[in-house]
Amino acid sequence: MNLTLWIAAGLLAAVALAGGITKTFVPGHKLAESPGGGWTAHASIGFVKTLGIIEILAAAGLILPAVLDIAPVLVPVTAVCWVLLMIGAIVTHLRNAEAEFIVLNLAYLALAVFVAWGRLGPESFTG
Repeated sequence: MNLTLWIAAGLLAAVALAGGITKTFVPGHKLAESPGGGWTAHASIGFVKTLGIIEILAAAGLILPAVLDIAPVLVPVTAVCWVLLMIGAIVTHLRNAEAEFIVLNLAYLALAVFVAWGRLGPESFTG
């Protein structure tokens, strides 16, 4: 179970890092033209870049606290925050009728719930 939780957290961290780097460093007009990025045309560039930075921090928060053994409780806390972020992403993609991205967001949400449950419960770092 511990290995499965590490893999799930690693996958989420990779997704968060890729999305965060994209939102932070790709120009707004290119994001709006990319698949799933249509919502960025209706959002301020500051908001999109802030989301990107939050996603980069989430990537770090899903891995580094446990690896460095510094406040490892931040791993499940980050996973819970990722759940909230995915709920927002689902709502956004629903508004833009982008069903394929809703399915992806649901998968990421499920992984985050699994990590949060596992790290707060049976495979807690403090146990």
